[in-house]
Amino acid sequence: MPELKPSHLNERLARRDLAAIWHPCTQMKDHEWLPMIPIRSGSGVWLEDFAGHRYLDAISSWWVNLFGHANPRINAALRAQLERLEHVIFAGFTHEPAIELAESLMRVAPAGLTKCFFADNGSAAVEVAIKMSFHYWRNVGRTTKTRFVTLSGSYHGETLGALAVGNVELYRDIYRPLLMDVLTAPSPDCYSCEPGESWEAHSLGKLRDLEKLLERHAREIAGVIVEPLVQCAAGMRMYHPGYLKGLRTLCDRFEVHLIADEIAVGFGRTGTMFACEQENVSPDFLCVAKSLTGGYMPLAATLATERIYKAFLGRYDEFKTFFHGHTYTANPLACAVALANLELYKKEGLLKNVRDRAEELRRGLETLSSHPHVKEIRQVGLMVGIELVQNRRTGKPFDPERRMGLKVCDEAIRRGVWLRPLADVVVLMPPLAITKKELAFLIDVVRNSVILALG
Repeated sequence: MPELKPSHLNERLARRDLAAIWHPCTQMKDHEWLPMIPIRSGSGVWLEDFAGHRYLDAISSWWVNLFGHANPRINAALRAQLERLEHVIFAGFTHEPAIELAESLMRVAPAGLTKCFFADNGSAAVEVAIKMSFHYWRNVGRTTKTRFVTLSGSYHGETLGALAVGNVELYRDIYRPLLMDVLTAPSPDCYSCEPGESWEAHSLGKLRDLEKLLERHAREIAGVIVEPLVQCAAGMRMYHPGYLKGLRTLCDRFEVHLIADEIAVGFGRTGTMFACEQENVSPDFLCVAKSLTGGYMPLAATLATERIYKAFLGRYDEFKTFFHGHTYTANPLACAVALANLELYKKEGLLKNVRDRAEELRRGLETLSSHPHVKEIRQVGLMVGIELVQNRRTGKPFDPERRMGLKVCDEAIRRGVWLRPLADVVVLMPPLAITKKELAFLIDVVRNSVILALG
């Protein structure tokens, strides 16, 4: 067979993919006209296809990458662990990478979280927290506490338990008959702020709605689950951190668990290691995944308090045991990678880079804030959502079939930046180690892509 030209290899791989693979969160019919891009390699913030075209990974490969692709220190940690132990059952056995990782997570997590339960993805971490919360109340004799409170516009994963405590209808509506019943409180996000109303006043005002719900239903509520500060899948909707402090107070008052889903917002993306830190809030459960391994391998963890852990201790025949486990729980390779990832935080001052780059990103996007088709630019740390609308003054959206968010992202990919929209919200979430020069390139491409796609 003659050797294919690089561009032809791209096309051939895209055809083979379309013939064999079903991709996540993807209308596969789109790829009958929108070519899939086969990626050959990655280095730093850049991805490269088989034709040599480079793309700045401005969504951190689905919000996971921190230090860039093929980081030499993380690579070395993975190779070293591979020579020692690739996997072992985590019931009855343990291993050093898991122990060290659990200890490291306790040191950086909010105070009071003393036990770490490993899983392998974000949805699983949420499932663990939901089941633990319910099971805790059963173990302590509070058997009426079987329901959960979620916020409107929330998203917590796509397994059935995680989906049930989410509130983005695009994901959950079709599966409604399969889902447990939950209670929904109004989101504190500031999208619907009145003119002149501050983010703080708006977000804190929503605590009263939650308080009323808890007053009526506390006897049956096991926990409240939130995404601290940013509701990502809702279109990067954001709220004031003061809401978290008020929420902690309400959960304590009504004796319900606070579950913090920091799967997307944790590990520095909001400017602090965890978003809860911005109000010194310690949840009863902290769910982490995505950036835990710096974008390398599947791994998640649910951190819990000592009080919760002790409620599961007892004789076997009391059936207090938390019977939950996945085959690849605490995989040694993933744990070793996560340890290297956390070590890099100390050595490279990542949080300072986030704060510096976040301010540059804010200033760089300011010129788009007056664009006639940009309703709002929302930002916390290095998490940005640019909302596109047909009419900025009235907020009238584009017709969905026009796919304006996709058009902007298509313009960007032509110019060397990989973005992925949430409907007509263009999301920016670059690797946290992005340099000043790389960020300037990203800003320039995004601005031009919005102008070219929308006029």
